Amino acid sequence: MTTTSRRLAALTVTVVLLGGGAGVARADDPPGSTTVGAPPAAIDANSPALMLPDGATLAPAKVLDIKQIVEEEGGEQRREDTNVDVTFALQAEVLFPKDSAKLSPAATARIAAIAVEINKQGSSRVRVFGFTDDLGTYEHGLKLSKQRADAVQQVLARNLDPGTTFDIRGYSEDYPIADNSTEEGRKKNRRVEVSFPRTSGG
Repeated sequence: MTTTSRRLAALTVTVVLLGGGAGVARADDPPGSTTVGAPPAAIDANSPALMLPDGATLAPAKVLDIKQIVEEEGGEQRREDTNVDVTFALQAEVLFPKDSAKLSPAATARIAAIAVEINKQGSSRVRVFGFTDDLGTYEHGLKLSKQRADAVQQVLARNLDPGTTFDIRGYSEDYPIADNSTEEGRKKNRRVEVSFPRTSGG
């Protein structure tokens, strides 16, 4: 792979973290969702240090995540880091032939590299979710997205501790991350996501 093709375009989204506990992603939660811990302790709304104008009130406290997204220049692979977990999204075109769940030789190396990161974090639970665009029937998308998630999981399993627990789902066209009305958007939606929690050891 050339230096140019390996360049990364980095977009960092930083949000103020107000405090509280870490979020937890459950197996049946939709992609990207977490159950967040309790909000921070109450803030004294009458404190002069807040310098609120007359009549103003504080909104309810929330715990917000800090998120960093790094995407390859062509968008083939995307990594999203939060203070809770790590998610890799791989476009289907770099993993599979069209309308197929058979992995390409290059795909195996990409997936093995993700396994290295999972091992580095010491994560013992991994979610593998497959997605399609909205072309074709929803039922076909469910079958294909699950088959693709299964194929990725099998490669991960060969590179991870035998005790690793996997949550595998196929979501068809649900949870798009781009506009399905354009081919560029559909390409982004055809993907497999691998996510795993951060650990203190990682």
